[in-house]
Amino acid sequence: MPKPFYITTTLPYVNASPHIGFALEMVQADAIARFRRSQGDEVFFNTGTDEHGLKIYRKAREAGMDPQKYTDAHAKRFDDLRAALHLSYDAFIRTTDPRHKAAAQEFWKRCDANGDIYKKNYSIKYCVGCELEKTESELVRLKCPLHPDAELESIEEENYFFRFSKYQEPLLKLYESSNDFVVPAHRLKEITEFVKGGLEDFSISRLKEKMPWGVPVPGDSEHVMYVWFDALINYISTLGWPASAKAPAGKPDNFKKFWPGVQIAGKDNLRQQAAMWQAMLLSAGLPNSKQILIHGFITSGGRKMSKSSGTVIDPFEMVETYGTDAVRYYLLAEIPPFEDGDFTMEKFKQRYNGDLANGLGNAVSRVASLLEKDSIAISIKKGSDEKLAAAVKKAMETYQFNEALSAIWRELARVDEALAESKPWDMESASEKKAVLEPASQRILNVAIALEPFLPNASAAIAAQFGAKQVAKAAPLFPRV
Repeated sequence: MPKPFYITTTLPYVNASPHIGFALEMVQADAIARFRRSQGDEVFFNTGTDEHGLKIYRKAREAGMDPQKYTDAHAKRFDDLRAALHLSYDAFIRTTDPRHKAAAQEFWKRCDANGDIYKKNYSIKYCVGCELEKTESELVRLKCPLHPDAELESIEEENYFFRFSKYQEPLLKLYESSNDFVVPAHRLKEITEFVKGGLEDFSISRLKEKMPWGVPVPGDSEHVMYVWFDALINYISTLGWPASAKAPAGKPDNFKKFWPGVQIAGKDNLRQQAAMWQAMLLSAGLPNSKQILIHGFITSGGRKMSKSSGTVIDPFEMVETYGTDAVRYYLLAEIPPFEDGDFTMEKFKQRYNGDLANGLGNAVSRVASLLEKDSIAISIKKGSDEKLAAAVKKAMETYQFNEALSAIWRELARVDEALAESKPWDMESASEKKAVLEPASQRILNVAIALEPFLPNASAAIAAQFGAKQVAKAAPLFPRV
């Protein structure tokens, strides 16, 4: 019986084009989704775009566009990542979708009914880049450390607030109940210490006359929802909540089937995902998330990527030049799963030529050429090697993508070792060559199957090539650069 498994990325703002950092999150989530499908699970993989808030509204005004038309145009660019990175997501939720807006309003009503929403006047320092309030202790030289080039804004108005402070103890109990609720472990410790330090209620609305671009607050036409309150609800609105609770007979109830799920996010999202969202779920009377995976940032030469320094990497350009699987491979093999990782063209080309062109591509080409040259027919089983599958599974159970790929490449190395030791190209008889090339082909096919969650295009090409009794040469998988 297939087990349901739900995984979701965060939703990026559509005020800028997709960058390599978000591509990392997408590829990690996709590898997890594909792996779980390979284990027989029924997977629901969600992503999408966050389209409300002050910075979206301002960008649309700068462009002289209606905010909805602006988000329509930019959301498509993010959905284009599906083809570019060969992603297998099941849903692309936009926070401007009517069904999402309806879910956000119902969620608000439930929190309000629980006594967790109230109105007050307040004054704060606000980072538009983060779309978050900033306390003095969070600032570095009076600037947001994540957006040091942007001036903080002062907001003074009457807004609705969420009683975040009410959920300090419930959140601490949630963290204590599962030592892997947030991974890696030091991120769980970080959020635990944050919550132990005390929680302040946060604003969840904006005056419509100042910032009209948002989901209307139920029962108050003068306010729209604060972008974070609205956006976090996408994780369940994409599953049909709350309408799925009243699903007609025979129609799947995806919320009941798939929630709670696994969420993947960058380290700058830790507070929102592991504390704010969890408190909101508790307030609405809904189950908390199953697990939250926190990854690091991608740097360039050890420094933060920036447009001004020319270090921003465009994933579309990388795919256009080097191919989908080359980009996926670097992000999964070179970038640590949970810490900051570096991306430079020098490192990328080293990985590409060393592991892909000279490694995987060369092994496949050599064996195929030798088989075709003497028309050697082989008979191998289309099934992954149990030892290799176990090694990959062990790594993927803790989301160690790089370790899973290392296990696959160790198996691939055995092909080269066997060829170097036996030298089939010097053998006289076809039967002698077959005795070497058939097990080498089996290993290559095993590698192809194990690679599917990580390099789906190469996996399919190799499996088709070596799944035939008569293997033929093919175009290079990874032409050397």
